[in-house]
Amino acid sequence: MSKDAVNTAAATPRTDAAAVPADAGDAGYSKDLKARHVNMIAIGGAIGTGLFLGAGGRLHNAGPALAIAYLVCGVFAFFVVRALGELVLYRPSSGSFVSYAREFLGEKGAYIAGWMYFLNWSTTGIADITAIALYTHYWSLFTDIPQWVLALVALAVVLAVNLISVKIFGEMEFWFAIIKVATLVGFMLIGIFLLATQHEVGGQTPGLSVITDNGGLFPHGMMPVVLVMQGVIFAYAALELVGVAAGETAEPEKVVPRAVNSIMWRVGLFYVGSVVLLALLLPGSVYSADQSPFVTVLSKIGVPAAGDVMNLVVLTAAMSSLNSGLYSTGRILRSMAMAGSAPKFTARMNRSQVPYGGILLTCGVCVLGVGLNFLVPAQAFEIVLNVASLGIISTWVIIMVCHLVFVRRAKAGEVTRPSFRLPFSPVTEITTIAFLLACLGMMWNDPEVGRKTLLLIPLIAAMLVAGWFGVRRRVSRTADQELSRLTK
Repeated sequence: MSKDAVNTAAATPRTDAAAVPADAGDAGYSKDLKARHVNMIAIGGAIGTGLFLGAGGRLHNAGPALAIAYLVCGVFAFFVVRALGELVLYRPSSGSFVSYAREFLGEKGAYIAGWMYFLNWSTTGIADITAIALYTHYWSLFTDIPQWVLALVALAVVLAVNLISVKIFGEMEFWFAIIKVATLVGFMLIGIFLLATQHEVGGQTPGLSVITDNGGLFPHGMMPVVLVMQGVIFAYAALELVGVAAGETAEPEKVVPRAVNSIMWRVGLFYVGSVVLLALLLPGSVYSADQSPFVTVLSKIGVPAAGDVMNLVVLTAAMSSLNSGLYSTGRILRSMAMAGSAPKFTARMNRSQVPYGGILLTCGVCVLGVGLNFLVPAQAFEIVLNVASLGIISTWVIIMVCHLVFVRRAKAGEVTRPSFRLPFSPVTEITTIAFLLACLGMMWNDPEVGRKTLLLIPLIAAMLVAGWFGVRRRVSRTADQELSRLTK
């Protein structure tokens, strides 16, 4: 939304979302995403490699209390998505939180929100394509193919899917989510069967005794559980995709509330339920960061090809993450470009109404990551993931700040809140922001990776400041042109 639209919006009370001036970046999109696409995008955003792969190392470090960490972080993640859902019903926008930051925080807020989100997904994309290549090397058929070739092939496939049409993107995410959900449901049924029949797993009888006989709920104390929170928050990254996807669905007022509300029980069932089952089946010390915890359990009971199946699922999760990253950054960058705070070519759309400029920019960064991948040691690669978490935490904080301003304006009679609301405002927003900043601070306790990542914040801030001075005149000129157009 341009500067003039914000001023007009502030001066004129609204009675419904339709009266809200549209963001210039929202023009030209199709409305081809169906309810089932958005629902599965919400599920896909909530289930990824953070659970399928990352839960093993976290169980080893934190023990059964990891389930509490997932629950706590899941509640705050739900608050963020609920706040975003309310903003979406107020005014659906493919620019999502960048568009809302523009309206409620000004162009500087939109600039910071957009580029920090781009930082998140471009670095995550580097991690995703590298992970895809590593997972593919698991099968002997692909071991002789260089890792960088596999990474480029994966990037090319996902790029093609994103450029064809948003409907194809939605279908791809739909089936990715189906695979992930089916895998989790299958494992949970097996786990419940093992518990009910008291079938031995790795020489131990499953049940509460597995927890009580191996150090209890906090086998290593409370601190490892606190420290693991930052990694758990990253596991929930991509939930905000619901807000971006809402701009390309025909009935956001019906689709978004259902998708957002379902996130809470999905988190409880899939994340917390899975971790509880894992803790009841084997001691935390048996799990490791090198192997999916689901493979660990299934291999202990002799399930054939457990590694192959789970490797395929983790590969799917990485492809889904890359797919989502290209989709969302394309829309976010277009919203910024229309306001002058991103390169002009990122505003371009193809005949299929896909913003290919922004998607290609993200791909360019990913290709750079492929080229440098063989030079990057394991510790530096972990820093890439931590940099991505800086992006997602900043994005979520900006969403909550936008909601605070939105509620304040609603109380002043300048805007009208929809019936679908974030409860207990402003306490919910303030508590969530404090929790997210605390998770950021926890990174200091990890001297090897986390502390080095935090030391990058001044550098990122300096780059953002320099970038703003480079684009501020264009932003102001674009806003003036929009004002002239609307007042003719």
